Amino acid sequence: MQLQNKIALVTGASSGIGKATAGRLARDGADIVVVGRNEQALREVAASVEQTGRKSFPVAADITKVEDCRRAVDSAIQHFGRLDVLVNSAGVIGSGTILDTTLEDWRLMMQVNLDAVFVMMQLAAPHLEKTKGAIVNVSSITGLRAFPNVLSYCVSKAGVDQLTRCAALDLAPKGVRVNAVNPGVVVTNLHRRGGFDATQYDKFLEHGKDTHPLGRVGEADEIAEAILYLATSKSEWVTGVTLSVDGGRHLTCAR
Repeated sequence: MQLQNKIALVTGASSGIGKATAGRLARDGADIVVVGRNEQALREVAASVEQTGRKSFPVAADITKVEDCRRAVDSAIQHFGRLDVLVNSAGVIGSGTILDTTLEDWRLMMQVNLDAVFVMMQLAAPHLEKTKGAIVNVSSITGLRAFPNVLSYCVSKAGVDQLTRCAALDLAPKGVRVNAVNPGVVVTNLHRRGGFDATQYDKFLEHGKDTHPLGRVGEADEIAEAILYLATSKSEWVTGVTLSVDGGRHLTCAR
């Protein structure tokens, strides 16, 4: 129980990797502040956390708004008195190339996937310094490799990777570690919310058997296990890392 009596804040906790991470950190002993836009879903996640014997507090928030980010961090301090772990898992995806991505769509991608991560880290850092805590950002293989027709998503995640590395240097003297996980294709609602219908998504997942060397796509729980490692003292000499959790996909080239 590496996180016994520690406090974690997880954004994007109403579904997918964020939801799986909230549950996994709770099972390792942490109390969880769950943050997301879907209030009902958050309450259900909080209830599932409490079934593990840990405490949870849901914060319905739009992380593109600085005041909502501040409210989320303040809630952790007000309800639990400290903050040990920040997991930035909220994210959106959309299709588009350099020729047809609108400035509006570009800005939305940056607001959710990159700007909000920066704001949450900046607000949480003073509290994490007091506990010698950890930050884990959920990036993507698209932060490491280029893919067609997801231009703004790739750029936003590349930004998360560099933000992770730079912040790791800034916060290392304060005893705060900053790392990221870079998942390959994982079964979540991300692509469905990004515009895939059921048939397209099924074909996408089937194609993943060929694009990931281990022969399958990933599950949210597998990413949560990597996040758990980076959040605990088992990785206490690890900072500034972008950890690929992708069935080997980052090793491949188009052919």
